[in-house]
Amino acid sequence: MDIINVFLQTLSILNFSFPIFQSINTPFFTLHSSFLCTFAVESTIINNMNREQDNLQSLGKKTEYKFGYTPEVLETFDNKHPENDYWVRFNCPEFTSLCPITGQPDFAEIRINYLPGKRMVESKSLKLYLFSFRNHGDFHEDCVNTIMKDLIKLMEPKYIEVIGLFTPRGGISIYPYANYGQPGTKYEQMAEYRLLHHDL
Repeated sequence: MDIINVFLQTLSILNFSFPIFQSINTPFFTLHSSFLCTFAVESTIINNMNREQDNLQSLGKKTEYKFGYTPEVLETFDNKHPENDYWVRFNCPEFTSLCPITGQPDFAEIRINYLPGKRMVESKSLKLYLFSFRNHGDFHEDCVNTIMKDLIKLMEPKYIEVIGLFTPRGGISIYPYANYGQPGTKYEQMAEYRLLHHDL
């Protein structure tokens, strides 16, 4: 509801900066509170309609956490600017998984960067998806590649890269990096270039 806050701030500035507004009891200023309430309700209805149109099941509802690897929770919505190339980045600093050998917990920051195609991943569903790794046993490299492949299958991005910054275990930290560009496009060349020059 940022637009409502901006509107209220604008009204306050006008009221305090220009005394004429303090002496004029116009219907506009008398009814602006009612207008904002109506606007808020209408905005909520519109947002709910947009969520229903995108068939989003998690957003705006009670959170149900899955305690096993569950890629089915991932959801997408339409990219309103598919003609543009632009970056979307997710920083996920509280990722946890289990070592498949010892069962000990692993901790990492997962960074996901992508150029969206026609569809985009919904952030709450992504959070639930990453949480589902909590009791999942996989090596660091497998986690990163699995995340990338699941997101490719989900939304067919133009380009995507996933980085795992895992905390040290036994004095060694592991930072797997995986990327992908749509075959036969400039994004495939981009993926090759970024992979060859990663971390140089």
